[in-house]
Amino acid sequence: MTLSGSRARPLGCSGMSESEALSAESDGLGGWPVADHLLDPVKLASWMDVRDLGHGEPLTDARLLLGGTQNFLIRFCRGENVYVLRRPPEHKRKNSDETMRREARVLAALAGSDVPHPTFIAGESDETLMGATFYLMSEIEGFHAPDGLPAPVGSDESMQHRMGLAMAEAIAALGALDHRAVGLGDFGKPGYLERQVPRWRGQLESYAAFEGYGGVDLPAADELGDWLEAHRPTQWQPGIIHGDFHIANVLFQPQSGDLAAVVDWELATIGDPLIDLGQLRALWPSDDNPAQLHEVRPPGFATADELVDRYSDNTTRDLSNIDWYTALAAYRLGSILEGSNARADAGLAPREIGDQLHGSAVALFQRAATIANL
Repeated sequence: MTLSGSRARPLGCSGMSESEALSAESDGLGGWPVADHLLDPVKLASWMDVRDLGHGEPLTDARLLLGGTQNFLIRFCRGENVYVLRRPPEHKRKNSDETMRREARVLAALAGSDVPHPTFIAGESDETLMGATFYLMSEIEGFHAPDGLPAPVGSDESMQHRMGLAMAEAIAALGALDHRAVGLGDFGKPGYLERQVPRWRGQLESYAAFEGYGGVDLPAADELGDWLEAHRPTQWQPGIIHGDFHIANVLFQPQSGDLAAVVDWELATIGDPLIDLGQLRALWPSDDNPAQLHEVRPPGFATADELVDRYSDNTTRDLSNIDWYTALAAYRLGSILEGSNARADAGLAPREIGDQLHGSAVALFQRAATIANL
């Protein structure tokens, strides 16, 4: 579960040349923040020249926003324009380049829609140019709620209330898009909802391959899978889904609590958009939700029921099975998080992280089991 997008207000462009920016690196003022074999600024400048993105001007003020084992996010300037570049980590997974291609395609498809998102600028699908696929997007002015609420939203309960409602409106707008009309008709496979329980049940079973794994110790794991299969909605309407929608994957406007952008589109596909609402509801911060993953609970926050009501006000979809979607979202995410526990048992991940994410998986399965009355 990685995060993406700019997480601070735009810093502007200082106008430093490339050599000045590089010399300023030790002073914390900029510099090219990654090795040339990961992202060569000379090759990038030439690539941008061909696309008329600041022809001939130097790249300046580069800052690494995310990196390491996560996808790289690099903010830089060219002339007066700010760009954010996203590419896979140095040690790529086998699907990393295809994931970048899909992210770029989704962002391009969202242009002109009511879904707040980073503006797609240009992308490169050929990984041989720079060792990986990559794309450029706009910088977003907004704040990341798990890092704290800035003024004035931090002290304004009406703005805090607006935050959750804005999230519900965003995924309602996403689900309302005609995926075929925006060029995503072939972006997913048929049978999305029917595949979900077998897929995540299989994921849990696959962890047995990790040497030393103590086995699946999650509340009502088998019974929950059976219940989800037995109660799966038989009628649903496909649409674009974000795939990992929660409060840590959006940026908010500090002056209003409105959404600045939905970020981290790496799990986007064509499926049942109500899974996004289910996950938002399953993880929504509240005093009585043990499954929340982020400690963000200002006093003005809307309730989970208010989020569902706001979504309902902005959709024609049938929400009578929202409990099922909430349980599925918790089952799905808990199954993913349990993988870190299995890897920790095998010595392939830190024990502390394994314990932490296993605790989250337990809470998620318990939330789903409570919904299912198991």
